[in-house]
Amino acid sequence: MEPIKVLFVSPSFYPATYYGGPTFVNKGLCDALAAHPNIELKVLTTDSNGPHARITGEAQSTNTSYQTIYCRRFIQPDIAPGLLFRLFGMIRRADVVHLNAVYSFPTIPALALCRLFQKPVVWSLHGALQVWTDEKRSTAKRVWERVCDSFCDRRRIVVHAASDQEKSISDVVIKRADSIVIRYGVEMPSFKREESRSADGLRLLYVGRLHPIKGIENLLRAVARTHTKVSLHVYGAGDAMYEAKLRTLVTEFCLDDRVRFHGNVHGEAKEEAFREADLSIIPSFKESFGTVVSEALARGVPVIASRGTPWERIEEIGCGLWVENNPQDLAAAIDRAAAMHLVEMGKRGRAWMEREFAWTNVAREIVDQYRRLVRRESSEENEAATWVKIA
Repeated sequence: MEPIKVLFVSPSFYPATYYGGPTFVNKGLCDALAAHPNIELKVLTTDSNGPHARITGEAQSTNTSYQTIYCRRFIQPDIAPGLLFRLFGMIRRADVVHLNAVYSFPTIPALALCRLFQKPVVWSLHGALQVWTDEKRSTAKRVWERVCDSFCDRRRIVVHAASDQEKSISDVVIKRADSIVIRYGVEMPSFKREESRSADGLRLLYVGRLHPIKGIENLLRAVARTHTKVSLHVYGAGDAMYEAKLRTLVTEFCLDDRVRFHGNVHGEAKEEAFREADLSIIPSFKESFGTVVSEALARGVPVIASRGTPWERIEEIGCGLWVENNPQDLAAAIDRAAAMHLVEMGKRGRAWMEREFAWTNVAREIVDQYRRLVRRESSEENEAATWVKIA
């Protein structure tokens, strides 16, 4: 069987850790795809790593199991003329294009070229279409979505959503493409957790971007309301003014001795943050997947996740609590969790991740979509050739 040539197009790629969850999701997926015996993978991306940073040549060499081409970004956030130049030839040679993100520089050119060359596309949205109560979809976004939709073709494009909620939104916005739900996977690190409780009491962990959609203000208010002795450790970065606002709230709520901001974290420092945590909290208003939930559970850390995340099964599995994102319910959940057997909860979460979220299984589902699209394309080509002969 001939390998399927897959071109993976993304506005950024590992080690662009500034962009959080999608960076690690795409790296995990590409590693698993490259290990598949019938996939020949190439990644086309930019060297963007946030508003003020780019990935260096030395860091680019870390992706060795498949070719990753980092095009130089000239205009923020991800405008790279070199990527546009390469798209034409690389899409033409590919069997399938795996496109990532929505409101990004490569999206419309990639969709247009795939339409021109009649190439199948799997399009991963990464939560871009999610809207929360404090956000209004701008006119520019609506125009962008309509342009994207105009290049779609139900016969050749499949929209990949990470949750049922994301699929529902994509079905409304991207009308001219089919959609599927395939949840992302998670890396499974070595696992050993012991029962421990620090002198600070229950050690709470927040890992993620510092942004209003993440519900961090509600988390701070919840910590101020708890009856349990807790400390909150915040790992992540965001807009400087917003981070300053959060620090002001910490002082306003008299939490200076209970809340610590640690900045961005990755690698061994991130692993250490998970090892020291008793409980991971994800209070987001909206998440299409919520990578940090799977990361915490894979490391045996139980979670409290808001109902803005698609993780209602954590209560069914017995590895966490799924609650409304408001200070009262978050505080009550923290107090409730303090009385639970957190180590056992973490073990159940870890076992769940091993059963259902291994990257090899996720890659197999994605490859099945590639094959289906390629078969459909070959069938249509044969049918067209038959009609030409008849004519």
